[in-house]
Amino acid sequence: MCQIFVRANPQSYEATTRSIRLHGVVTSVRLENLFWDTLEEIAARDSMNVPQLLSRLYDELLEHRGEIPNFSSFLRVCGLRYLALQVDDRIPSDVSIPIRSLNAHAVLHGLRPNLVDAKAS
Repeated sequence: MCQIFVRANPQSYEATTRSIRLHGVVTSVRLENLFWDTLEEIAARDSMNVPQLLSRLYDELLEHRGEIPNFSSFLRVCGLRYLALQVDDRIPSDVSIPIRSLNAHAVLHGLRPNLVDAKAS
């Protein structure tokens, strides 16, 4: 069983630090390359780059929670949730479908019909 995991490409679990600007303040985020790859895919789906995605996630999380104790951990969870929701067919695997076009209520509640909502953009 462990061979599935231990034979992963070592580059995928090497950590990379990137600098991003959040509200005019430069900060660093350190994530494993596999998470950066996943965030790049998520961003590309909505015609954004990774810094734009991270800024948007930061702002929305701050608005929702009022604080952000560990942004790097939050980003790892975002990547895992994204992949898990794809496996569960709650987010289409077709990367040409923007995340912003999905009906968030349907995705979060496991409703598979009408995942794409034209009004949700």
